[in-house]
Amino acid sequence: MGYVDVSGVGFVLPDGRELFSDVSFRVGEGAKVALVGPNGAGKTTLLRMVAGDTPTPVGTIARAGGLGVMRQFIGMIGDDRTLEDLALSLVAPPLRAAGGALAAAQAALDASPDAERAQIGYANAIAGWGEAGGYDAEVLFDVVAVSILGKPWDEVRHRGVRTLSGGQQKRFALDLLLRGGDEVLLLDEPDNFLDVPGKRWLEARLRESPKSVLYVSHDRELLAQTADRVVAVEGGGAWTHPGGFASWHEARSDRHERLLELRRRWDEEHEKLRELVFTLKNKAAYNDGLASRYQAAQTRLRKFEEAGPPPLPPKEQSLRMNLRGGRTGKRAVMCTGLELENLTFPFDLEIWYGDRVAVLGANGTGKSHFLRLLAAGGTSPDVDNKPVDGAPLAHVAHSGVARLGARVRPGHFSQTHDRPELLKRTLVEILWRGDDHRSGTDRAGAMKALNRYELAAQGDQVFGTLSGGQQARFLVLLLELSGATVLLLDEPTDNLDLASAEALEEGLQAFEGTVIAVTHDRWFTRGFDRFVLFQGDGEVVETPEPVWDVR
Repeated sequence: MGYVDVSGVGFVLPDGRELFSDVSFRVGEGAKVALVGPNGAGKTTLLRMVAGDTPTPVGTIARAGGLGVMRQFIGMIGDDRTLEDLALSLVAPPLRAAGGALAAAQAALDASPDAERAQIGYANAIAGWGEAGGYDAEVLFDVVAVSILGKPWDEVRHRGVRTLSGGQQKRFALDLLLRGGDEVLLLDEPDNFLDVPGKRWLEARLRESPKSVLYVSHDRELLAQTADRVVAVEGGGAWTHPGGFASWHEARSDRHERLLELRRRWDEEHEKLRELVFTLKNKAAYNDGLASRYQAAQTRLRKFEEAGPPPLPPKEQSLRMNLRGGRTGKRAVMCTGLELENLTFPFDLEIWYGDRVAVLGANGTGKSHFLRLLAAGGTSPDVDNKPVDGAPLAHVAHSGVARLGARVRPGHFSQTHDRPELLKRTLVEILWRGDDHRSGTDRAGAMKALNRYELAAQGDQVFGTLSGGQQARFLVLLLELSGATVLLLDEPTDNLDLASAEALEEGLQAFEGTVIAVTHDRWFTRGFDRFVLFQGDGEVVETPEPVWDVR
C-alpha cells in the first residue's frame, strides 16, 4: 500500500509572491483525500510537487508506492497524440520508456525493413518491452478499451486522442489508473468532462478502490460521496478537516470563528503589554527602582511581537461578472433538419431571445459539436453573425440548417480553454491590445476589470500558467468585454470554485441575451428554463425537466 506525507511545504511564484507556506498533511494507506480551495490557491501546484514535476524548495514530501498521475487537461488543441501515447503516459516510467523505445524501433524498421541494424534494434526493443511488463500492460489496455470504448485495443490504439470526447478521454485515463498497479493516485479535476452517470461511476470506483488517492475537485456531490478527509488550501496555507465534505463547511465556519477569537485575544494582550511598557517607561524616568521592570516589559513585548499574531481567516472571495449582452431578433437560433454526422439524426429546434437552454446528454453524443457549429456562425455564416473572437474551431461535419437570428453575435466558451493565441501573453497585455471585437484598454482599466474577477494579482502572469479556474474566469471576462449577444458555454463551471460558479450564475441571470450551455453540473442547471437532450440513440429532443440517467 502507498501513502503521501507533506511536511512544512512552501512555494514562491516566479514574481516573488508567496503562493503558500508551511503546508502539512498526510494521505494514509487507502485514504481518499480531497484538496479544495479557491482557484489559484495552489492546489494543482501541490499535486505537481507531490508528483515530482515541480521541485520542493521548502519542506519535504515523502511518498511510498507506485504513483499514477492524471492531469487537469488531457487532450488539448494541437494535441496529435494517439490513444497508445496517452496510455503509455499513464504507466510507470520504466514501462513508458520501453514503449517509447519500441515505437522508435518500429519506425526505424518501417523506414528500412531490410536493414540489419533496424531488425536487431526492433528485436531488442521487443525484448525490452516484454521485460518491462509490456504484455501485461497490453492486456490492461485491452480491458480498459473494451470497457470504455466498446472496442478491442488493437482497433483503437492508433486513434487520435482528440477524436474522443472529453468524457471518453477522462474515463479511459481514470479506468486505466484505477485498474493499474500504482498504489497512489493523484487526480486533478477527475470529474471534469464526465456526464452525470460518469460521475456516479467515478464515485463508486473511488469508494471501492484500495488505493490512496489525493484529488482536486469542485463537484460538491463527488466530494460528499468520496472524501474521507478534506485539505483546504486557502489564505496562503492549508488545514485539514478529519471528516468528510458534508461537515466541512461547518468545520470551516467554526475554524474561522476560532481564528477571529484568537486574533481578538492577541490584540487585547498586545495592547496591554504596550500600555504596561508605556507606564513603566514614564515611572522609570523618576524611579530608578523600576528600570529593571521596564526592561523586562520591553523584552516581553518584543518577544510577543516577534512571535507574531495568529492568522486571520482568509478573505472571502468577491467576484462581479457584469455580463451585458444586447438585444437581438426574436429568434436567436433556428435549426431545421440539422444532422451532426455520425452523432445525431436530423432535428428541428428554435431558441428565442432571452432563453436559457441547458444542453444535456451523455459524453460523445454531439453536444460540444453543436455548440461549435453555432459558434462558427451556423451552417451559413453571415456578417451579422460574426463570432466575437477568433479562436480556432474544429470543423463540424453536418447536414441541414442551423441559422442564427438578426444581430446574434455568438461568444464561445471552450470546455478545454483551447486558446493558443493567448497562452504566452499576460492578462494585462491581452486586455491592453484588444482585438477585432474588443477595444483595448490602458493598464488602469485592465486592472480594474481583472479586480472584479479577482485576477488583479495575476495581471502580469502569462495566461498559460494560470490555474484552470483562473483561466475560466478570464475567458468569461473576455466574453463580457466582447459584445456577445448569445453565450455558448461548454461546461463553464468545470474548473470554477464555489464562489466563482455562484458569480457566474448571478452574471448569467443579469445577461441581456440568450444563453446555451452544455453542462453536467446538476446545481448549475437550476438556472435554466429549457432542456435539450442529446440521446445516446442519436435523437435530439426537448424535455420539461433535466434528464441525467441517459445511458
